[in-house]
Amino acid sequence: QRPAPRLQRDNRCLECHVTPRTLDVPGPLIRSFQTSSEGEVNLLSGGSLVNHATPLHERWGGWFVTGTYGDWPHRGNKFNHVRPVPSVLEPAAAPDLTELSRSCDLSLYPRQSSDILALMIFEHQTHLQNLLTRLHYESEAALRQSGHVRSLSHLSEAFLRYLLFADEAPIPGSIEGDREFSKWFEAQGPKDKRGRSLRQLDLRTRLFKYPCSYLIYSEAFERLPYAMRQHLYHRLWAILTGEDRSAEYQKIPTESRRAIFEILAETKPNLPAYWNL
Repeated sequence: QRPAPRLQRDNRCLECHVTPRTLDVPGPLIRSFQTSSEGEVNLLSGGSLVNHATPLHERWGGWFVTGTYGDWPHRGNKFNHVRPVPSVLEPAAAPDLTELSRSCDLSLYPRQSSDILALMIFEHQTHLQNLLTRLHYESEAALRQSGHVRSLSHLSEAFLRYLLFADEAPIPGSIEGDREFSKWFEAQGPKDKRGRSLRQLDLRTRLFKYPCSYLIYSEAFERLPYAMRQHLYHRLWAILTGEDRSAEYQKIPTESRRAIFEILAETKPNLPAYWNL
């Protein structure tokens, strides 16, 4: 009889996954590096942290990117000689890549693509997940120490700016990704009486038609301490109704803010009574 395996904790992963790039909480991160055809990564080649605010020409170094997106430049689908000294990644226009069979053995993977749309949604989601984790940690600590979350306004505002795509990098042209994936993603809902959803895609000038993240429905958001959720609901109400006149939120068109308000009012459970239409 074989002896029972011994589990040993290894913190090596945390050297990257608990850093300022993950907001100093355990979490995922996406980066963009110069990579050789053998898979060797040049860690000195820029390696920008990627989220929805990252300009598209700085994304996807070391990644395959499939889909139709015109001739605008990005760092994907390229192999470079990896050098021992820093080198500047020079993005250049690359032809649309629609299949990968000549690049790798696809039998090992559940999908036959590395879809641009899935990558962009993943990039948005990872950073917001880290923001939610950090907000949860800090809210619990503040409530233990003072009984309120008023000291966390800087962090909660950073969360709201990201939730509402206030700093989203513009899309320089029309994008078409995997139609099966986009259809599945949009169908997840929830939808209001008019069929509108925060998962509806735009893909012409921005990622989503209604710039408010669908992760507001997530378990991670619902598990935020009650006091923080109530604070966020009040701030979100002020932003979407126009009571908050901050310049960063005025960039969101009035009709988009109204649509987001109406969608949330119909589809988000347990909103405060003042959200009633």
